[in-house]
Amino acid sequence: MSELIQEFNEGSFKSTIANGVTLVDFHAVWCGPCRMLAPILEEVAKDFSGKAKIGKVDIDAEEKIASEYQVTSVPTMVLFKDGKEMNRLVGLRDAASIKHFIQEVL
Repeated sequence: MSELIQEFNEGSFKSTIANGVTLVDFHAVWCGPCRMLAPILEEVAKDFSGKAKIGKVDIDAEEKIASEYQVTSVPTMVLFKDGKEMNRLVGLRDAASIKHFIQEVL
């Protein structure tokens, strides 16, 4: 994990998404497409550094968060603005799609 992408847990999740724009990647270690998404999110995180936060939630380690946000398949990317869910993407996406997705709420 890079310094640009945070790993969220139950203790840090709500406070981190409470302010600003945050893209949360709900993923699992065993998920192939999730592993393919990791370098794409690194690129996105560099482009949005200082404008939006990028984080990950491991659905197996943080089942309560995944359940609360009704994440039923991975990867699922949920975009929050000031703690409120704005939109979500399910499945592997390219960097351009994810950047556009974030840009819509900035």
